[in-house]
Amino acid sequence: MNKLRFLTAGESHGPCLTGIVEGMPAGLEVSEDYIAVQLARRQHGYGRGGRMKIEQDRAEILAGVANGKTTGGPIALRIENRDWPNWKDRKLPPLTVPRPGHADWAGGIKYGHDDMRLVLERASARETTTRVACSALARRLLEEFGMRVFSHIIQIGPVRVETLITGDPEQFAQVDESPVRCLDPEGEARMIAAIDEARAKGDTLGGVFEVVVTGMVPGMGSYVHWDRKLDGRLAQAIMSINAIKGVELGGGFTTAGLFGTQAHDQIYLKDGRVVRASNRAGGTEGGVTNGEPLIVRGAMKPISTTISPQHSVDLATGQDSPTQYQRSDVCAVPAAGVIGEAMVALVVADAFLEKFGGDSVAEMRHNVEGFLASSKRWLELN
Repeated sequence: MNKLRFLTAGESHGPCLTGIVEGMPAGLEVSEDYIAVQLARRQHGYGRGGRMKIEQDRAEILAGVANGKTTGGPIALRIENRDWPNWKDRKLPPLTVPRPGHADWAGGIKYGHDDMRLVLERASARETTTRVACSALARRLLEEFGMRVFSHIIQIGPVRVETLITGDPEQFAQVDESPVRCLDPEGEARMIAAIDEARAKGDTLGGVFEVVVTGMVPGMGSYVHWDRKLDGRLAQAIMSINAIKGVELGGGFTTAGLFGTQAHDQIYLKDGRVVRASNRAGGTEGGVTNGEPLIVRGAMKPISTTISPQHSVDLATGQDSPTQYQRSDVCAVPAAGVIGEAMVALVVADAFLEKFGGDSVAEMRHNVEGFLASSKRWLELN
């Protein structure tokens, strides 16, 4: 059973989005302003659509926080959809032409909806707004114990860069200054050009984001049960994000082409401490964190809603029909990186709570300090 659970509700064009976060310890300082910073990061990025000009997302804390600190009870969040007044009185025709690659077709079959607007309203990536809000609480918990969550973009369309992550906070701040959240200036320019080309063609682009967590504590996760392995939990979380079709940890698919002596992170002693020569494992071994930075990548397919029509079928008439354009982004990979951060933060915070328990931050701190003290014999060989 998860120690940290969250649930979201709401539709893309409904009055609001809501979220419940259960399992946060008492005594953690949180604020609506802190959550708002993360929500704003999700809305930015070159290639976003017109909806981002309408929404100015802010989460209202309705329960579980008193005097700026968590109480230990479930935390309730509400995010207004500012576009709701523009849609509530519209009489829209049923959507009967499914878009290839979208949930329209499969969702209509599953729930028996003749009007696939009932599918797209919940299947929309607008739902991830609530995930980012909920995850801000998890992020605050991790920060309290020295862990930092960061992401950057390494590929958009055909443009790929390889950027070395140092863990420097200045580097973390630098990425959000880039319109495509890329640390490579030359790569940034090429990514922007690729997005402009896709927009001119009425098309869309996908890409790859990388999430990095520094300050990781060893011993989180488990190797004894398949469903407790942290690798698997992270993969499921990243794959749950809209349009994600692939996940890597550490070297991922690259290590599949190496010899074993090249692929693994060999162990050395340096000044009496155990160190690694590399981090191709991405911070986990056997489903357990080893203290190295956690590295997770997600591959996002191009958005399925394109201005240029795709071939489909009108299920109401039984005739071939081009798809109908629904307002969307050209490229949402920069935003997907922020959502990737959100899901990784939620999984790591859950594993952290699972390992160190505690109903309050003070109790957890005591547990963490005790564990690290008892683990010194594995980390320091003097």
